[in-house]
Amino acid sequence: MKCLHLTVFPLLVPLSLFAEPATLEPVTVTSTRMERPLADTPAAVTVVDAGSKLGQPRLQLDESLNRVPGLYLQNRYNFAQGLRLSSRGFGSRAPFGVRGLRLNVDGFPETLPDGQSQLDSIDLFAVEQITVLRGPSSLFYGNATGGVVDITTQSGKTRNDSASVSLVGGSHGLKQANVQTTGRHDQGHHALSLTALDYPGFREQSEVRKYQFTGQAGWDLADTRTVTVFLTAMDTPVAQDPGGLTRQQAHQDRRQASRFASRLNAGQQVDQQRLGLHYRDDAFANGLLNARAFISQRDFRQQLPFPGSSLIDYQRLFYGARLDYTLPFTVLTLPHRLLLGVDMDRQEDDRGRRAVSPTGNITAVTADEEQQASANGIFLQLDSHLSDRLMLTIGGRADRLRMTINDALLTDGNDSGRREFAENSYSAGLSWQVSPAHTLYTTVSSAFESPTFTELANPSGAGGFNPDLEPQTALNREVGARGALGDRLFYEAALFRVDVDDEITPYEIGGRTFYQNAGQTRRDGLELGLEHATTDHLTLAFSWTWSDFRFQEFYDTQQNADVSGERLPGIPQHQLFAGIDWQADSGLFASVESLLGSHRYAENTNRTRVGSEWLVNVRGGKAWTLNRQTLTLFAGIDNLLDRDYYSNLRINANSDRPVENRGYFEPGPGTGYYAGFTLDW
Repeated sequence: MKCLHLTVFPLLVPLSLFAEPATLEPVTVTSTRMERPLADTPAAVTVVDAGSKLGQPRLQLDESLNRVPGLYLQNRYNFAQGLRLSSRGFGSRAPFGVRGLRLNVDGFPETLPDGQSQLDSIDLFAVEQITVLRGPSSLFYGNATGGVVDITTQSGKTRNDSASVSLVGGSHGLKQANVQTTGRHDQGHHALSLTALDYPGFREQSEVRKYQFTGQAGWDLADTRTVTVFLTAMDTPVAQDPGGLTRQQAHQDRRQASRFASRLNAGQQVDQQRLGLHYRDDAFANGLLNARAFISQRDFRQQLPFPGSSLIDYQRLFYGARLDYTLPFTVLTLPHRLLLGVDMDRQEDDRGRRAVSPTGNITAVTADEEQQASANGIFLQLDSHLSDRLMLTIGGRADRLRMTINDALLTDGNDSGRREFAENSYSAGLSWQVSPAHTLYTTVSSAFESPTFTELANPSGAGGFNPDLEPQTALNREVGARGALGDRLFYEAALFRVDVDDEITPYEIGGRTFYQNAGQTRRDGLELGLEHATTDHLTLAFSWTWSDFRFQEFYDTQQNADVSGERLPGIPQHQLFAGIDWQADSGLFASVESLLGSHRYAENTNRTRVGSEWLVNVRGGKAWTLNRQTLTLFAGIDNLLDRDYYSNLRINANSDRPVENRGYFEPGPGTGYYAGFTLDW
């Protein structure tokens, strides 16, 4: 790996010699907390214009993120478990939701103080842009080793009055509808979106019904000051969970649910609302001030697909505030930027758990507790131009996380507990603008990731917190480049090594997941993204990710095996994306996307090898414009080649069973169709 570090710059620097300088459209990045040009950012950052992708069914975020190198997405069709998103392998262990990454929507956190994130409340019809920062990034938001996903929804700030209606229908009973309106009036603006989804699903016991509202309204208080109110709401009365199958079951019938999933009616019901307020002053003390405050509540109930202590419910209150101030200044005629900030979040869960018999009857209350987590962090960053083309970025952050459990059951003693973590993070990077068209960067950064409340469950059965589970810490070293060759070929490349101490890994006992620290792991990787504007109407996109992620030192006590040197489960060594987008002046458009992933493993011991996957998706349509109205008809085919594949692996599932009886596999559907229309006016 050291040789790769030494040779990457000689390989990348000559890129500027192959073409005339190109004028790149300026892109501003905010996922690093400091608003700066993408060219000045010493990190692997990809910006996706999600709102411009015509003909997408907008079922899950993978439709926009599959093209981002370094990301791996699973679980598109199990809405009870949620889309599993991992960056450089971080997050792949999550049994549900997103772990290891910080997720923000319009600057407000979807990541809880304990590190768990959910994607289910995001209305994909309202998403306009997604910025993905890959690699350890605790400096920016704390408690994350995988990176940041920053989502921006549609705003009426720069739009005239408009409205639209969309309908989508497809295979396996898919029905989805959206209405939205945006606009600006004098000093105010608004954007509203309402979406309804009804999808019985490909497998048995996989139905979902969901309703979402996303809205914002803002006002210009003066030339430099604005205030915006955000409101989101979600109601999911049904999100079934078909569970994982053994390999033999998946070969017999890919559409079947696991043994107890149907019998227990496994799945969840969710109700969530969030209210947020953002105040921005572009001229506060000669700098930029951002102040945000939010409060959200979530009511949740889930039956897991196995009997035992498997019926969960909680009522959650999540609230907090963010404040950051950026001051630009000049030293020796060179520009600099200083960022100071503070984050304060609090999570309060009233949580219960019940034991369920194989026939679905509740037999006992196994947990009744209040869980509380407070996360506070202070941070600073400094951008210093050492010359017109060379910039140094340094930063530091201090975080304190306090987690408590107050046991109200007290049946078998007091299971109350308390854990506190105090962590410091840092980052240092250099970005060198070799020419107006090419930027090289190198960075070193640290990060930490605490166990969540779920991960801190005590496998001894004594209740309370697992006293042996500690946060994992990561050190990232990276070099990269981005820019343009000529006027039409745009590229990004990153080469990295991440060393992780005390990596948190899952295992299962009796169907329930517990966690342990895995000694040391190492992640070596290469990420490459290319986009070629072949003509004014045709664009080609390609990305390749090479991942060599291995345990360095780890004895798996559950499997009674030394897995040092084995690959981290769930992540393919190679991932390829290739896409063609064509759009004519007549309104016709078409897209072809191909996804290829090499083999991966289902458990720490690498005993179960899961073969490679190749999916091809196509879509197309036509738009007609008359006066101020536009009608767009579109259709698409997913898995065009009708390949058998697994849309999700349940990593280390059923570790207490023989390998052949473990329910790792969630099969994905064969060839599927959808069609729809959008009317804009």
